[in-house]
Amino acid sequence: MNPNQTLKVVVIGSGSSYTPELVEGLLARHHELPIADLWLVDIDAGMEKAHIIADLTKRMIAKAGCDIRVHLTTNRKQALENADFVCSQFRAGRMEARLRDERIALKYRMIGQETNGLGGFSNACRTIPIALDIAKEMEVLCPNAWLLNFTNPSGMVTEALLKYSNIKTVGLCNVPVNMERGAAKMLGVEREDITMQIAGLNHLVWARQILHDGQDKIAQVTQALLDGNDQMTPKNIPPFRWDPELITNMGMVPCAYLRYYYQSRDIINKEFAASESKSNRADLVAEVEEQLLEIYRDPTLDTKPKILEQRGGAHYSEAACELMSSIFNNKRSIMHVNTRNNGAIQGLPDDCAVEVSAVITSSAIIPLNVAPFDQDTLRLIQLMKEFETLTVEAAINGDTNAAKRALILNPIVDSGSHIDEAIKETVQENIEFMPAFAHVLNR
Repeated sequence: MNPNQTLKVVVIGSGSSYTPELVEGLLARHHELPIADLWLVDIDAGMEKAHIIADLTKRMIAKAGCDIRVHLTTNRKQALENADFVCSQFRAGRMEARLRDERIALKYRMIGQETNGLGGFSNACRTIPIALDIAKEMEVLCPNAWLLNFTNPSGMVTEALLKYSNIKTVGLCNVPVNMERGAAKMLGVEREDITMQIAGLNHLVWARQILHDGQDKIAQVTQALLDGNDQMTPKNIPPFRWDPELITNMGMVPCAYLRYYYQSRDIINKEFAASESKSNRADLVAEVEEQLLEIYRDPTLDTKPKILEQRGGAHYSEAACELMSSIFNNKRSIMHVNTRNNGAIQGLPDDCAVEVSAVITSSAIIPLNVAPFDQDTLRLIQLMKEFETLTVEAAINGDTNAAKRALILNPIVDSGSHIDEAIKETVQENIEFMPAFAHVLNR
C-alpha cells in the first residue's frame, strides 16, 4: 500500500437501508482503507432516503473521528470519475418492483423470490441493462477501478458484467458469510479457526469442506443441523428442517436457499398461505425498511441500529469491506465470491460466473478448484446455470424465446401456457426498465 495514496469509493444505490452497515465496515478498516472521498449515488426517486442515510453516514464518520468527505449526488458520471472502488447495491424499480414480482409470481402459482424463478428473471431483466450502463461509464471514467457487485440477482448480474464489459468486477453475497459464521458457532470455535470451501452458483451453494484442526467437520455440522442447532440460515428465512436422509448422505452442507429445490412443494404452500395473510417476504422487507428509515432520521443516531440485522443481507458489509481491503492491500485472502469459473467447477463453462472460494489479490480473483460434484448435484447446477445464461441473454436482447426457455428449464417454475401470460404481465409491469421487451406488448 502506498502510504500517500487515498481512495475514492462510490456507492451506487446509496438510499439502500444497508448503506450504514457498509459505512460501519469501511470505518472499522479505515487504517487499511484510506478513504478520502465517499460518493453516495442514487436516482431522483430515491433521494429522500439517500439524504437521510447520508446524514447518518456523516454522523457515523464524525463519531469515528475519520476525515472522510461525503458527497451525495444523482450525477453518476461525476461520482465515477477517477473512482477506485464502485459498490453496486441498487434495486432497479425500488421495493415496489420487488412487491410486484412476488405478487405476479404467486398469481401464476410460482414461488416468488427476488433471485430465482419468475421474480429472479424479472429482477435480472430490470437490473442487467443498468449494470452494463454503469460498466460502460466506468470503462471511460475509471477504467482501473473495481466494481464490487452486491446488486441482486448477484450471480446473473456478475455474469453479464464478466461477459459483456471490460471492467474488473467481482460479485458478493452474504449467504456464504452466514454459513461460515454459523458453522463456527455450531462447532464452538472461532470463525478464524475454520477454513470453509464453498462452491456452486449464487444462492445455490454447498459447503464442500469445513476444516478445523486438520479435520473436515462436515459430518459434525450436518448432525448439528439435524439436531435443530441451525446457526447458518439467514434471519430472513423462516425456520425449516432438512430431510435427514438427504443431507446425511450428501457429504456436504447445502445453503438455506436450496430448500427451494429440495422442498419445493412445502415452500410454495407456505408462500401461498403467506400471500393470503398479505405477509409476503417483500411486504415484510418493506415494513423493516420503513422502520429503519424512521430510526435513521434520529439526529442523535451515530451507529448502525441492531434492527438492520433482520434484513437478509446482515453481515454482507463484513465481506464487502474485507473484499475491498484484500484487493487494495493485496492480502491474498480466501473469500467466497462470484467470479469467472475458469475450471473451478468441472462441468461448467470456463466463462460463466460461479460462486466459489477464491484467492483475492490486487490483480485478479483466482477461483479455487473444487472436487467434482456428484452427478445429480452437478445436473442441478448445470440446469440452473443454463437458466441464468438464457436469462442474461433475454435481458440484454429482449428475447422472449430465451426468456421462455429459461423459465421452462428452471425446476421451481412449472411449464405451461401460463408462462407466456406471466412474461407478458412481467414486461407490462416493468416496461420502464425493460424497453427491449416492448414488442411483447404489441402482440
